[in-house]
Amino acid sequence: MIAYRCFAWEQSSAAAAPDGPLWFPQSYQGEGRHDNPDLYGCLYLSERPVSCIVEQLARFRTQRLSPALLNRRGLPLALAAIELDARAQLVDFDDPQVLSRERLRPSLVATRDRQLTQPQARAIYTRRPAAAGVKWWSIFEATWVNYTVFDRAAPRLHLQWVRILAIGDPPLVDAAQFFGMRTAEQT
Repeated sequence: MIAYRCFAWEQSSAAAAPDGPLWFPQSYQGEGRHDNPDLYGCLYLSERPVSCIVEQLARFRTQRLSPALLNRRGLPLALAAIELDARAQLVDFDDPQVLSRERLRPSLVATRDRQLTQPQARAIYTRRPAAAGVKWWSIFEATWVNYTVFDRAAPRLHLQWVRILAIGDPPLVDAAQFFGMRTAEQT
């Protein structure tokens, strides 16, 4: 399976080194949907490039899309294609049987309330040691599939490619249009 990650990229870093495409930024985590940095690091991936880019642009949705919005911590945002070994087990939060077995309701999985979603991920990580992560739907568009991959799955990840995002990139344009953002060139 190929999934996509939008992240701040240090181009001179090795793939699994800090700010590389396969780096689990555990030291920066704590506020994300499934973060539990005292227990594990995780990567947030998406089935579609637009979904992970939307996650990065969400806080800027009222602004014009400009090159300045494509930087984090002085690093350019990049898009990476990452292959997750097909044998990796993902707990599917979009499967009613899984939700029933885990005693979860869709409304509790889709919430923005981290006091609910972080313990869910902690429970999966702890109770299901073979789980590489969880599969869930985007809060921005339910048909977009997202993945939270635990650091224990690192050996099952393989970088396919990575590139810096540019204003004209089609998935970036799609993400900006999703929020109704105009480019700096538009009036």
